[in-house]
Amino acid sequence: MVEQIYKLTGGDDKVVEKVILDENLHYMHVIINQSDGFPEHYTNAVVYMTVVRGIVSLQLDDQDYYAYPAGTVLKIPVNTKMNLNNFNPETMELILIKAPPPDVLPE
Repeated sequence: MVEQIYKLTGGDDKVVEKVILDENLHYMHVIINQSDGFPEHYTNAVVYMTVVRGIVSLQLDDQDYYAYPAGTVLKIPVNTKMNLNNFNPETMELILIKAPPPDVLPE
């Protein structure tokens, strides 16, 4: 086989899985339930975020929180302060792509 095959975890339980980590990109799959999220942090690469289901609530830098529904694709610059949460009852599912990956960013 020429292709490589990866599987994503399904369901509603919390998942943060690093699916692909290579020299081209980091591809992550995230499932988060209501009242959960990631601690405040600064992005270490350009982040391409796809909301697969649910609604993600994001606070970027000094902006207010904004809610982005399923079907939204976001591009978030490197070194952006980020608060990511699920304030909604529906389970939230995201695909996060960091490209280029943090370890190959120019200084």
